Amino acid sequence: MHNTTNIYEQQEHNKRDTALLMGVFILFVGLLGLGLDAFYLGTVSADVFMPVGTVLAMGFGAITAVWSLKSGAKAVLSSTNAVPVDESIPAQKQLMNIVEEMSIASGLPKPKVYVVPDPDPNAFATGKDPSNSSIAVTQGLLDSLNREELQGVVAHEMSHIRNYDIRLMTVIAALIGAILLLSDWARRGMMWGGGRRRSRSSGGSAGGAVALILFILWIIGVILAPLISQLMAMAVSRKREYYADASGAELTRNPLALAAALGKLDAASAPTASIKRGAAHLCIVDPLGRSMNAKEGAAANLFASHPPIVSRIARLRAMAYQQEPAK
Repeated sequence: MHNTTNIYEQQEHNKRDTALLMGVFILFVGLLGLGLDAFYLGTVSADVFMPVGTVLAMGFGAITAVWSLKSGAKAVLSSTNAVPVDESIPAQKQLMNIVEEMSIASGLPKPKVYVVPDPDPNAFATGKDPSNSSIAVTQGLLDSLNREELQGVVAHEMSHIRNYDIRLMTVIAALIGAILLLSDWARRGMMWGGGRRRSRSSGGSAGGAVALILFILWIIGVILAPLISQLMAMAVSRKREYYADASGAELTRNPLALAAALGKLDAASAPTASIKRGAAHLCIVDPLGRSMNAKEGAAANLFASHPPIVSRIARLRAMAYQQEPAK
């Protein structure tokens, strides 16, 4: 794969994206709070300006954004029931040896290593930065792959750490959870009927018509917020998987090993039950097993969390100057 972006440009790009994402999130929850003030509490209008809900929502957003950067990785690992690697177990000892090798090859501090007790093969990396990072693999991955293939997967995850993908993707995972919570609160607020009473009380004027339009737009925003956040996560993940494949193959000098590993992961039919939807974009392959991830095109670019494994394997084989076998 031809990519003119070098590792340092990728790192800076991901750092800027993380800061931008956190800022947009704070503004978004502020808008939710403004809707609460305008349509439920009545504290923001032509006569009154006491944006209590707005201030509280933005405060919540700022705290959540900072927390996601500091503690989001721990929350992700906890949600998957990941446990620290046990070096008394031969397969996990081998995993630790491979992580140490790839840490040396990448020039990064050795990340913490975890095993997720799930029979489906998968892996992900999470953390704040290379000095505060973790790699987690499922038990199914350890059971399915040989040493070279496991090295390819670990190198892929080390590339996410080196590129600062983990910072951006971990923050997204935490903020998605917060957006889902806020949207749920807002929908419950609609059930109380405060907004309907306010829209009726101001209904006979041009100002009332504008307020009604804004109220409808606010409701649409509340309803679509979870979908928009998921689409954002998918777009971020999809773009970075190709880059991590190539960067990981550069570390091992063995792109065919990662290609073989991806083939085995693609052949596994069961979803990774331990990894929930909010963290799906962190994984090397989609843990939910959605068919959209096998497709190309505009719809896949919007709704797929990962690029097609067939395309990823083809690119890795091309790096090794091998063509796909004839059908």
